[in-house]
Amino acid sequence: MPAMHPARHHAAHPALNACRFAGMELCNRYAVAPMTRVSATEDGRATPDMAAYYTAYAEGGFGLLITEGTYTDRAFSQGYLHQPGVTDEAQAAAWRPVVEGAHAAGARVVLQLMHAGAVSQGNRFRDRAAGPSAVRPLGEQLAKYRGDGPWPVPMEMARRQITEAVDGFAAAAVRARDVGFDGVEIHAANGYLLDQFLTPYTNLRTDEYGGGVEERLRLVREVTGAVRDAAGPGFPVGVRLSQGKINDPAWRWPGGVAEAEAVFTTAAAAGADYLHLAGSGRDWFPEGRTLPALARSVTGLPVIANGGLHQEAVARRVLDEGHADVLAVGTGALANPDLPRRVAAGTVRAAFDPQLLEPLATLDNARAHAHA
Repeated sequence: MPAMHPARHHAAHPALNACRFAGMELCNRYAVAPMTRVSATEDGRATPDMAAYYTAYAEGGFGLLITEGTYTDRAFSQGYLHQPGVTDEAQAAAWRPVVEGAHAAGARVVLQLMHAGAVSQGNRFRDRAAGPSAVRPLGEQLAKYRGDGPWPVPMEMARRQITEAVDGFAAAAVRARDVGFDGVEIHAANGYLLDQFLTPYTNLRTDEYGGGVEERLRLVREVTGAVRDAAGPGFPVGVRLSQGKINDPAWRWPGGVAEAEAVFTTAAAAGADYLHLAGSGRDWFPEGRTLPALARSVTGLPVIANGGLHQEAVARRVLDEGHADVLAVGTGALANPDLPRRVAAGTVRAAFDPQLLEPLATLDNARAHAHA
């Protein structure tokens, strides 16, 4: 493909246009999707390798970086061994080079806050997972994140443990704000704790957290509201949502569009500044809408779409038709840390090689593969 003058292509491709998103000034509409890399220290501190990894995306032209899921408390939130955390000042301070590297290269960076719940497969604080109900998660643990065999049956969370989880999200958001992050994103997607409460087959509770969709959304509402209140005005708070899960990718919300609208409006009413729809960026309904477009229309909030958006034609359609405001790219970013620059120059993009994440999804494994 011949090179294209960056200025001409910038005007031609909407993903390269600067924008104001949820109070953040972004140099373009490309975001790095959150991707678990299990490369922190054993005690959950971000490393120099992690800072270099995130800075490379910023230097490659991405306007927004969303970090991997970061555990929020010293009880049940940790999901993976060598997962980064933000539960104390030492862990928070270790993120500072990531923030500084992103800012020096002109990017904004958001910390994703995550509680694994029942699908925890490595927690140095507890020897048993906890979730909404004592229901064994579907499938098996994820080998690329150091898991093995069937998921254990979690313990059912008592109300005090639910409160502890909510408080953990709120305190983690304050630490993220104070260390210089531009915002936080609450992980309510992909089968983790908040999604487990939303899902009927993992939430069999008969108290105020179980039953109909409004009750199953209570934890999303409480966490979002607590984070919004703790972080204060002017600090962006996003909520990531999805239908599919890490252990059940084919799952869809049983209530269809009505349930989707309830999910989106609940997060918005609780104080979200943006919504991030995982895995739905290229899935069009028969009438031509997408979940991101539905979220955008029923809440009035800006929306991040994710899923197949490294493909230039798909990215163009999502933006031109108003399905989303920002495009989060995962495997396409792993293969092309400089994707926005390649799009601007009209150069060929590299294909994603799954071996980058095998046998472990670590930065060391990716480096060894690159030099093999």
